[in-house]
Amino acid sequence: MKRTLFTIIFTLLFVSTVYLPFSYAQDYTTWGLPEGAKARLGKGVIQEVVYSPDGTLLAVASTIGIWLYDTETLQEHALLTGRSVVVYCVAFSPDGTTLATGSNDRRVHLWDVATGTQKGTLTGHSGHVYSVSFSPDGNTIASAGDDRTVRLWDVATATQKGTLTGHTDSIDSVSFSPDGRTIASASRDNTVRLWDVATRTQKGTLAGHTREVNSVAFSPDGKIIASADGDDVRLWDVATRTLKRTFTESWGYSVAFSPDGETIASGSFDNTVRLWDVASGTQKGILAGHRDSWTESVAFSPDGNTLTSASTGEVHLWDVASGTQKGTLEHTSVVNRVAFSPDGETIASGSFDNMVRLWDVATATQKGTLTGYTTWIDSVAFSPDGTTLASAGGYWEYTVRLWDVATATQKGTLTGHTDSVYSLAFSPDGKIIASAGGHEVRLWDVATATQKRILIGHTDSVSSVSFSPDGNTIASGSFDNTVRLWDVATGTHKHTLTGHTDSVRSVAFSPDGKIIASAGENVRLWDVATATQKGTLNVRWVSSVAFSPDGKIIASTGGHEVRLWDVATATQKRILIGHTDRVNSIAFSSDGTALATGSSDGTVLLWDLTLYPDIAPETPEPTKPTYPAWDVNADGHVNILDLVLVAQNIGGSIAAVPRADVNDDGSINILDLVLVAGHLGESTNGAAPVSVVKLEGVDPALVEAWLALAQLENDGSLVFRQGITNLERLLASLIPEETALLANYPNPFNPETWIPYQLATPADVTLTIYSADGKVVRTLQLGSMPAGRYQSRSRAAYWDGKNNTGESIASGVYFYTLTAGDFNATRKMLILK
Repeated sequence: MKRTLFTIIFTLLFVSTVYLPFSYAQDYTTWGLPEGAKARLGKGVIQEVVYSPDGTLLAVASTIGIWLYDTETLQEHALLTGRSVVVYCVAFSPDGTTLATGSNDRRVHLWDVATGTQKGTLTGHSGHVYSVSFSPDGNTIASAGDDRTVRLWDVATATQKGTLTGHTDSIDSVSFSPDGRTIASASRDNTVRLWDVATRTQKGTLAGHTREVNSVAFSPDGKIIASADGDDVRLWDVATRTLKRTFTESWGYSVAFSPDGETIASGSFDNTVRLWDVASGTQKGILAGHRDSWTESVAFSPDGNTLTSASTGEVHLWDVASGTQKGTLEHTSVVNRVAFSPDGETIASGSFDNMVRLWDVATATQKGTLTGYTTWIDSVAFSPDGTTLASAGGYWEYTVRLWDVATATQKGTLTGHTDSVYSLAFSPDGKIIASAGGHEVRLWDVATATQKRILIGHTDSVSSVSFSPDGNTIASGSFDNTVRLWDVATGTHKHTLTGHTDSVRSVAFSPDGKIIASAGENVRLWDVATATQKGTLNVRWVSSVAFSPDGKIIASTGGHEVRLWDVATATQKRILIGHTDRVNSIAFSSDGTALATGSSDGTVLLWDLTLYPDIAPETPEPTKPTYPAWDVNADGHVNILDLVLVAQNIGGSIAAVPRADVNDDGSINILDLVLVAGHLGESTNGAAPVSVVKLEGVDPALVEAWLALAQLENDGSLVFRQGITNLERLLASLIPEETALLANYPNPFNPETWIPYQLATPADVTLTIYSADGKVVRTLQLGSMPAGRYQSRSRAAYWDGKNNTGESIASGVYFYTLTAGDFNATRKMLILK
């Protein structure tokens, strides 16, 4: 019996493969990164959303580029980004092959949708471009912005055809009529103007709005224009240029007609979307769910079944018929403050969308949110032990909230401020919090959440506070152009540092406590002992400063840039460029190898300082980790790889793989395998990277053989009981509960794709690919397949985009059907060339 089982095990080992993790989806956090950055947290502030003509893609214009999403899976398809510009608007060409974008670089950029590459630039505007629109035939683009002009461009030649002038303020929106003969433009001069495309002359003005007009749209039949001004939405008769109806209580900021022309969606300042009946003028429904600012943009899908709405930090997709939410795409709003946790594993960011986000540094993914604020977040700070996060809101939020980092729950509130709290700092021992609000600094006892004392003396708002490393002194910077030093124990004023000619926005102590850096119209360095200035960094209008942990480098923010300075010589060493808007906050990791920067562009960039030897701290030689015997391959995790390593060497020489003799009894046998199985799933070293092994390539018969042998040798001991239990769980995890056809990847694709599936029982498997009209394009006979998971590229079905005769097929929508025994399922995919 034993010999038979050994023969089965060794045979299966030679024909089976164990698969390491394979990710077929690109990590979008690394798309389009500037030099020196290793990850981007957040996707930028949203400006506008539009559907592709076929409804398969959703384009989101943001402050860092254009995100393309698959409308079926809501997964990121691409990020189109070139120069460091803010993209304000986006439009698809009628055939869906080209995107036009307007940005703050005064240009209109043209993009190839299939390749994601830029294929043209239209120059001529003298200000930001806020709106772009294609003519119905796709031959002309209209663009407008804060230079008060509408410009017409020939798409084929990328040349300007004409300029429409007459508005007296910025133009926020332009739209072609369905017949392409008229352009409507909405302006901050409170008017909508109509233009004749052929003669490029003004043919009428729609006057009556009492404030700036933000959005304009033609009805599908071209007979009505809808315009929104932030107070209401108005409908105009195009032929007579007269007002037909006003939708009151709409607070319209953006408008869109449904494809059938019967409904108008208006994005509002109260974070909602309102649906209106065009014929009767009555409100049909309110879609509520946005949590920050007003609804920037609304768009109906081409089939009219879905409505998409965007605020600065999120996109919601709604089912029009039921008014229910179908999905959400998370972006981020303006980032005001960032902070590293002491262990360097988490970044906290406070944003304009009324929440604090917690980010996992290793994966660059969001791992928690702290909510409950009614306004933006101005400050965040970790306690020295990393267990508590303090946060403070902006206007109207006069409290400091304390959060448990592990559970992301609020555990305390500090009340007493009568003005916005701009800055927070924990004392080095974590027992005190300093908060700056109004003209004062308040000190709080963390344990009891009670106020200890108030530091009064500044004559204007206090913008920043910092504890000295020994915890005895606080430095406070103020809009009164001074830095003040305070004795923590007594609350008395020790010194005032004067010399700044403008507001002091940030202060920081050096790690040794001997220097203070203050940021205002420049950066000034102060000797703490003498309270005198010892140097100036030659940079203008700085919003934030921070010392590196070793005290050798100062990071400063000014405009879109981050500058790194040598403290000893007060000379600049490097400039980090990559944000598209003002950088508001900076923070070094505790080991000094990384720098986090938060920006008004809605993102946090994580910079890898190890790329710069003159800046990165010296790293000590790491100590070699130790691993328990059951982690056979010493990778920090007990998993299927360790089981295979023992099984491969059962009965073999210990000299070849000494660690395979797990119990060190002089032989490699089933007891060693059971010992490993008993610890299956454990992490054996905290410093080891997360390692997940895919099991889909392991033949269940292999595990059955291990289990049978273990049961045969079972002596009833705890070792065997634990090992057998874990082997039984492992076997159960290898076989899915149901047969399923999964989504192909990538999708859309060009020219190849992989089609994953899973089988609950063995079956003869066939995959058939159909065109949209139901004709068979390709048949893939996959043969008789055992039960298991077929999801990685080496096991999933592969299609090279060719038909049964070997010819490449055209772009378009296709369907694929999996037949496995009695199971039959069909899904959709898209080829874009």
